Amino acid sequence: MQLNLPTWLTLFRLVLVPLLVLLLMMPFFPGQNILSTAIFGLALATDWLDGWLARRWGQTSGFGAFLDPVADKLIVCAVLVLLVYRDPHIVVALPATLIIGREIAVSALREWMAEIGQRGLVAVGAAGKYKTSIQMIAILVMLYALPTQGRLYGFGVTLLAIAAVLTVWSMVMYLRAAWPLLRGGGPGGGGPP
Repeated sequence: MQLNLPTWLTLFRLVLVPLLVLLLMMPFFPGQNILSTAIFGLALATDWLDGWLARRWGQTSGFGAFLDPVADKLIVCAVLVLLVYRDPHIVVALPATLIIGREIAVSALREWMAEIGQRGLVAVGAAGKYKTSIQMIAILVMLYALPTQGRLYGFGVTLLAIAAVLTVWSMVMYLRAAWPLLRGGGPGGGGPP
């Protein structure tokens, strides 16, 4: 397997995860919020760039296609857990739990659908794209405003709640599309036909 620039960018994004975890686990220090926001923003930029380069240069690969969503979900889930750690209130914990739970459920659903040759039924839709955009903005705002937890932070929490609603909505859409196959059983299923 030969690694190309898009795959290296994805691997770089994975390296940013423990860096963000260490940074957010440390006691607050001046500029910590700016640094954590910048690192998360860099991860977002590399996510966009690796996909764009892979398509533009024709350097898509099975390894890259596997690794990219892993890196995306890992950094988002890690940061959400740490935001809950830093601000253990229901208004942060509930949306974070819904988002992480949805990521696990939809990933499992996509894997199962791929096993039975029906992955196209659960391809990323508009609700999922809106959810991701709002979720990323929410996380950036919350990271930046975390030390003060003032109005700007409250705006980020509101965006996170909106992302959680869209998360549930998009998961329902995916499950609805897959329901006839889920109801009928299949690999690992077991339901009656």
